Amino acid sequence: MVQCEMCGAETAAPKTIKVEGAKLDVCSNCTDFGTEVKTPSSNSGSTKYSTSSSSTGSSGSGSSSKSTSTTSGTSSSSSGGSRRTDMFDDMDELATDYDDRIRRAREKRGQSQSELANELNEKASLIRKLERGDTLPSDSVQSKLESLLDISLGADSGSVDDSEWSSGAASEGYTLGDVVKRKD
Repeated sequence: MVQCEMCGAETAAPKTIKVEGAKLDVCSNCTDFGTEVKTPSSNSGSTKYSTSSSSTGSSGSGSSSKSTSTTSGTSSSSSGGSRRTDMFDDMDELATDYDDRIRRAREKRGQSQSELANELNEKASLIRKLERGDTLPSDSVQSKLESLLDISLGADSGSVDDSEWSSGAASEGYTLGDVVKRKD
C-alpha cells in the first residue's frame, strides 16, 4: 500500500496527477485537485533520445508531458483526449519594464507619486514600490493604472523573445540535434 501524497490515505492503486507543475501520486479521492498524467504501461518504442509522444521518462521529464503542459487548453494530450485547462493558461504576463511604463506615464501627466496614488485610491508607498520594480501590481491595481494612465502593462505577445521559440526550416544556426553526440 502506498500513501497518498495529498491527504495521506493508504491506497493500493495511486494515480499520478499534476498540480501547478508538480507530479503527485494520489488516491482516487484526490485526483480532482489536478490534471491526471497519463503514463504508458509498456516501455516499447522508447529510445534514449526519443521525442515521440510515446516516450516514457523515469524521471518524468519526457517531452510528451512537457509539451502538453505548456500548450493551450484547445490542444490534445498524447492520449488523444483534450487536456483540462490550468489556472496559469489564462493568466496574462506582466511586461518586464512595467515600472518604467508607470513612471513615464505618470510624469507625462505631470503628477507626483502621491497625486497618482490619491487618484487611484491607493497608498503612495505602493506607487513608489511599483516604479522601483520592488513589487508587482495586483490585478485590480494593474487595471486601474492601465485605464487611468492609458497604458498597457501586459507583455507583448509578439515580442522578439518569442521568435526564438518559433520552429521551422527557415531558422538559422544550429539546433540541439546538430550538436548532441549520442552515447550508445
